[in-house]
Amino acid sequence: MLEFGCGNWSSAPHLPLGGMLESAERRSTFLTMLRAHGLAISALNCPGSPLRPGAIGAAHRDVTSRTIRLAGLLGVRRVIMMSGCPGGPGNANASWITTAWPPEAARVLDWQWREQVIPYWTGLVKEAREAGVDRLCLELHGQQNVCNAATLMRLRDAVGPMVGANFDPSHLFWMGADPVAAVRALGEAIYHVHAKDTRIENATAPVNGLIDVTPMADIDRRAWRYVTLGDGHDADWWRGFFLSLREVGYDDVLSIEHEDSALPPLEGVQRSVALPRAAGV
Repeated sequence: MLEFGCGNWSSAPHLPLGGMLESAERRSTFLTMLRAHGLAISALNCPGSPLRPGAIGAAHRDVTSRTIRLAGLLGVRRVIMMSGCPGGPGNANASWITTAWPPEAARVLDWQWREQVIPYWTGLVKEAREAGVDRLCLELHGQQNVCNAATLMRLRDAVGPMVGANFDPSHLFWMGADPVAAVRALGEAIYHVHAKDTRIENATAPVNGLIDVTPMADIDRRAWRYVTLGDGHDADWWRGFFLSLREVGYDDVLSIEHEDSALPPLEGVQRSVALPRAAGV
């Protein structure tokens, strides 16, 4: 199965969103081509920040809505995205609140959820239902209001079970969570899984911690970086992770997401396929 990016932070080279929405013939040709290669679509993905203030947020919301419509037209059940992150009242940029102190931080966070996050997602769930999409899969990621198991369940409790997780353990590593514990906490709320690893750099992380604004390309100075499966955590760790997914009832796609700057994409994908096969998945 393949997961296709449709825009926002993805350049979407394989799936032109506008043309696919406008042409039933183009959609049919696309699906026929996939079937001819023995492939199907696991999900459409439109990663972005739809709640960001200003024109960029509006553009991301538009791509998100159009991706949901296209998923329905293609018969794809799942759309992957991020929750978005608003600013505070009157702010021009997204504000990711990561501490309850000082008190104004907690007040901004409450405003974000009450005035922005829950109203937007309530409407998006309605859009998805009308389009024939039944699973909106949120990636738990930094700089987003939904960034861990607790915030995913907060949104799910507010807007309903159409919202679930696109579970990517690589982000939880650098945010200090235990992905296996998070899998068990989320259970049936896991709708899709990304297979990607993170390596914590032992020479840097103990000194500076994991909150790292060093550019991603500067791998020699970073406290952590995304790597191919097995290069951050060994095969035994991944075997336990895959087992935990099965224990909570997840028996579905592992979508390999290659973001390892040290390896060519083809080699990285091949190695990331080999590890779960060796683990008996």
